[in-house]
Amino acid sequence: MAVKNYNPTSAGRRFGSVNSYSEITRTEPEKSLLEPLKKTGGRNHHGVATAKRRGGGNKRRYRRIDFRRDKDGVPAKVASIEYDPNRTAFIALLHYADGEKRYILAPIGLKVGDVLESGEGVEPRVGNAMPLSSVPVSYEIHNIEVIPGQGGKMVRSAGNVARLIGREGPTAHIQLPSGEIRMLSSRCRATIGQVGNLDHAKISLGKAGRNRHVGRRPRVRAIAKNPVDHPMGGGEGRSKSGKHPQSATGVLAKGGKTRKPKKASNSLIMRRRRSKRYGQLTL
Repeated sequence: MAVKNYNPTSAGRRFGSVNSYSEITRTEPEKSLLEPLKKTGGRNHHGVATAKRRGGGNKRRYRRIDFRRDKDGVPAKVASIEYDPNRTAFIALLHYADGEKRYILAPIGLKVGDVLESGEGVEPRVGNAMPLSSVPVSYEIHNIEVIPGQGGKMVRSAGNVARLIGREGPTAHIQLPSGEIRMLSSRCRATIGQVGNLDHAKISLGKAGRNRHVGRRPRVRAIAKNPVDHPMGGGEGRSKSGKHPQSATGVLAKGGKTRKPKKASNSLIMRRRRSKRYGQLTL
């Protein structure tokens, strides 16, 4: 994949860049795998705004993605690589031998015509899905289940990759992109390879209008708000607020721990992720 830059014919074009979409082989989605996607505007069923800065955006249709990869024993051929407006990664359309069609996340190196499989005894090739008990140690994986049979929950965005670093009894040890090492059941499934669209992070929107197309509304600085709206708000004219950076609900924004100390999955974390200030841990 490559990032395309334009000539600075306007202020918005000067710093903006777009995806070249050189990996995309089909522009029209599979109609049988589409669902309507209703916008919420960041509001719950009472009409109260619970998520800030959401609204507008281009109309989308949801693509049903097979995160479970539970169709064992049936080979599937990659029919196309497509764009998905609902996620940063590209998706691949699979045509199974029995006639069924499914979408999956497209890893790096997957090409049209490749044959994929899922199950315990399959070959550990890019795109194949299998339990962690069947994945060779040190292999790169993505779309990892947290609970067996629930479907992939971790490592699904563009360019992300985890690594199986070991197994001990019924558990497997996974190094996540953040550097955190976590224990999971060996019965949890994962897909071999790294999620595609690696250069997504290099794309610059360039102007406010493109941000609105994505569905993001403007963000107001905390110190520019009124005291009733934010702890750091208020003051005559410009001020530094004199307080530590925090959210509108008073949660510290820099340096404070936000994970619940009694969360059930804390016992599964073998090593915490390092702060970005000091860099990530690697093996």
